[in-house]
Amino acid sequence: MNTEVKSAARVLDLLEYLAGCSEPVKLKEIVAALGFPKSSAHALAQTLVSRGYAIQDATERYVLVHASRHQSASRALEARLLSAAHPIMEQLRDETGETVMLAVLTARGDCRRIAKCVSRQAVRYDIELDGLSDSYCSATGRVLLAHWDPALTDGYFARANLIPRTPKTVTDPDAIRGMFETIRAEGIAVSDEEHVTGSTGLAAPIWGREGKVIAALNLGVVTLRYHSRASELADLLKDGANRISARLGHKGYPDQPVLPPL
Repeated sequence: MNTEVKSAARVLDLLEYLAGCSEPVKLKEIVAALGFPKSSAHALAQTLVSRGYAIQDATERYVLVHASRHQSASRALEARLLSAAHPIMEQLRDETGETVMLAVLTARGDCRRIAKCVSRQAVRYDIELDGLSDSYCSATGRVLLAHWDPALTDGYFARANLIPRTPKTVTDPDAIRGMFETIRAEGIAVSDEEHVTGSTGLAAPIWGREGKVIAALNLGVVTLRYHSRASELADLLKDGANRISARLGHKGYPDQPVLPPL
C-alpha cells in the first residue's frame, strides 16, 4: 500500500533536486527535471524561499541556502582543478588526436562536464559542456562511482533510471557494481558504445591533495579508431590523470610541480 502524501513527496523531490545542483536553477529547469506543473513548481519553490530553505537570486534562480554558502569555496576548488588540468588536457588531445574532457560528480551521482579540448580530426566526438550525463553507462561516471561512498552509490542506483542508451548498454546495477573493483585496480574505466553508438569512452580518476578522487579525465574516441590503439590510449590517459593529480598535490605522484594552495 502506497501511503506517500503527494504534496510532501514533491517538496522532498524538489529539495533533493536542488541539493544535487551545482548552480542556481531557473523555474523552467525545475519543471523539466521533475515533471511538475509550472504552477505547482513555482508554489513549492516559493514556499522553500519563504521558510528559509532556499534563496531566489536577482536572476530569479533558486538555490538551497546551504549550497549558496558553499558555492564560493566550490568555485575556487573547481578553478584550481581547471588550472591544473588545462595544459595537460591540451597535450593529451594532441598526443591522442581525440577529444579530452574533465568531469565531476554531482551530489545525486550524475556527471557534470566542466572542460573539454576537442579533437581536430574531421570525424570526432564532441558534447556540450555543463550538461549532466548518466553515470551508469559512461566511463566517466563509472570511474567516479567506483571511488564514491558505497552508501551514496546505493542511493544513486536506487533512484537512477537505468535505460539502455544503445544496444550495448549494461543496465543491471549488480553488473555495473561488479565492474568497480576492476576499475579501482586498473585505474581506468571503459564504456564501449554503451553511451553513444560509434563512440568509446575511457576515463581515469583524478586525486586531490587529501587522497580522494575529485574528478575524472575522459577520452571520447571514435570507436573505429579505438580498438587498434586501446592499450596506448589507456596508458596516455592514466599518465595525464596522474600528472593532474600531482599538480593538485596528491602525494602518490611526487615528480610533478604542485600548484600553490588556495
